Amino acid sequence: MSPDSPQVPSEDFLGLYRGRSVGILRWPQLDEFWARLRARADEGWYVYAVGEPVPDAVVDAEALSHFIDEIDTLLRREHDHDYCGIVYADDPAQPRLVKIFDPNHLGSSCGSSGQPTPPGWVVSRLPPVDLADAMPLANNRRRWWQRLFGG
Repeated sequence: MSPDSPQVPSEDFLGLYRGRSVGILRWPQLDEFWARLRARADEGWYVYAVGEPVPDAVVDAEALSHFIDEIDTLLRREHDHDYCGIVYADDPAQPRLVKIFDPNHLGSSCGSSGQPTPPGWVVSRLPPVDLADAMPLANNRRRWWQRLFGG
């Protein structure tokens, strides 16, 4: 199977996305995690900025490494804490899916809204799906939108 061919159907992406995630809590742990991801860069990874068009092909190892450099710089600059805690993986030792939350759009930490805040970026071995379509608006947001614009 070539690295740019789809590995599994999109339903499996959503199952993995909605499944268990482990947080990368400390900056040194994130450094180690990035090193593991770079070591597997030639396995074929999709890099998806949530809200942008869903990628239909994997990136090459150089593009993945460049993304890691850039996102690491952004996270450290904009998440000015002595801990990381905004990068999650299904399995930090052998990741298939990585969620990277935007430091400026973290939402409610207690989850009281009932709707989880989507990540800013997803790195995945599986072909992603449009998360906006997969996670429809909460009913209170839908009612607000309908009152605002009719429909």
